[in-house]
Amino acid sequence: MGPTPLPRKLAAILYADVAGYSRLMGRDEDQTHRTLCDCLDLIAQRVEAHRGEIKHYAGDAVLAKFDAVLDALSCATDMQKCLNTSNANLPADQRLEFRVGVNLGDVIEDRGDIYGEGVNVAARLESLAEAGGICISESIRVAIGNKLSCQYQLLGEQQFKNIADPVRTYRVVVTPANVGTATLPPDCGFAM
Repeated sequence: MGPTPLPRKLAAILYADVAGYSRLMGRDEDQTHRTLCDCLDLIAQRVEAHRGEIKHYAGDAVLAKFDAVLDALSCATDMQKCLNTSNANLPADQRLEFRVGVNLGDVIEDRGDIYGEGVNVAARLESLAEAGGICISESIRVAIGNKLSCQYQLLGEQQFKNIADPVRTYRVVVTPANVGTATLPPDCGFAM
């Protein structure tokens, strides 16, 4: 008889990473790091506002856990709008644009962090997203239904490195009614 399996918990997982971060650091490390710190603070505010919990930072990447799918995807769309608003105040060569992946899956919680295939799939989904965009798994798409004013573009079955089964994947398209700054919380911006 083998070891007892570790306890797992179903969670919505958000993984975000900066597109082109190494290039930006190569251009101006100090300014890029300052902007990154502002962005990470903004992301942490949005995660907390949507009842999530930051579990891990790794350089320019953020891993967050949510108990509800609606909270996770609402956070992702809110976060991208806030980052877009804040980026508008920066010169084009200093803007940090995040790619976001959101997945629903089992996680192992240990030492204040989360682990498992659910996390790995979220990270792979992030790599498919466009700069400033969001990709989600089929499990998120089914759970969210029509609860958000978003459209979803099917990207098909994706075979990810070191993930056994293909993952049906969608790109989130925020509708024009939800774009803009009129309804954004006052804490969406950061100072230059």
